[in-house]
Amino acid sequence: MAAFRERRNVFILAVCQMLSGSGRTLIAASSPLVALGITPDQALATLPITFLVLGTAFTTFPASMLMRRIGRRWGFVVGGLVGALGGVFAVGGVLLANFWLFAGGNGLFGAFLAFAQLYRFAATDVAPDDFKPKAISLVLVGGVAGAFVGPELAKAGIDLFASSRFLGSYLFLIVVTLLSSLVVLAVDIPKLTPTEKRDPGRPMAEIMRQPAFITAVVVATIAQADMNLLMTATPLAMRHANHLFADIALVIEWHSFAMFAPGFITGTLIKRFGNLPIMFIGQIVQLVAVGTALSGQGVEFFWLSLFLLGLGWNFSFVSASTLLTSVHTPSERAKVRGVNNFIIFGIVAFGSLMSGALHHFLGWQWVNLVTLPLIFIAVVTVIWFVYAGRSEKSN
Repeated sequence: MAAFRERRNVFILAVCQMLSGSGRTLIAASSPLVALGITPDQALATLPITFLVLGTAFTTFPASMLMRRIGRRWGFVVGGLVGALGGVFAVGGVLLANFWLFAGGNGLFGAFLAFAQLYRFAATDVAPDDFKPKAISLVLVGGVAGAFVGPELAKAGIDLFASSRFLGSYLFLIVVTLLSSLVVLAVDIPKLTPTEKRDPGRPMAEIMRQPAFITAVVVATIAQADMNLLMTATPLAMRHANHLFADIALVIEWHSFAMFAPGFITGTLIKRFGNLPIMFIGQIVQLVAVGTALSGQGVEFFWLSLFLLGLGWNFSFVSASTLLTSVHTPSERAKVRGVNNFIIFGIVAFGSLMSGALHHFLGWQWVNLVTLPLIFIAVVTVIWFVYAGRSEKSN
């Protein structure tokens, strides 16, 4: 019976991941282009996505603590309703050609994504240790469908209303977000017991000093920051290179596919080889992605670079997320996951803001070059953790 519940939860959460992923890729493909149409300052074209990431960053900890209080199911429902409200604001921004209203809508949708970031962890709450890597990766597989659904909805909605380009796209955003709130009602994850709620766990400062926590957060943050920095600037770079929106959507689709499709095997690879080798491989793949992006600006270069970027993200992010589950007790998980996601998306928000400015003032090459020191830091952190682990064992 327990095994059935685990797999049922994974399936439901994967569907929710597909719906939230559809919204995320819809925005990734269209938001910078909508912004260009309603603001004269091209350097601000990625600001709505920065609002999205800030919305995620500032909601991660409250989302975790709310779920500790009311449970996963109703927490996810609340998140979906906030995301739908963001869609309403974005529709208003498109209709009124109001840049700040549109950006605010992106920010509220980002708050929903803070809740959606917890889908992968929710799948592990009632899973045995040997199933946790697979549970995380299988939930992320839901993003495979979202990889294609989101950009296709963006394309379908561009000219749905002749008076306002992309209006239909953001109406679709409201629909998929509301659907996520309905689907998640079927998830079956028990609340914390009264004893677990009363147990505050260890101080966060003590948990954060663990080498496993440091490594998980550093690798996940850099994987997410590199991915977001390049993905956010890609529509602008492709438009600057005179590529069609259909080509932009294609690149974003396959990038998102590469982010989530490996979920069929990533958990198995982690179980067989361990977290650290998969983290290391993920960073090397992201390095190759940057090299590809610097090699040319034809559609094929954008496609291959973003595909590899997504693949590297999957290996790095899933393995880092799995490592994080080893550092906390059930009573500590809300604050640990909240702090983890706050750090990740706080730094990513800065990167997404820099993305538009870097592209506008320095060009596509520099957007890629700034990721190289970050990849180096991630690789060094993994190597440090290997030696830190050996030192602990010897002591």
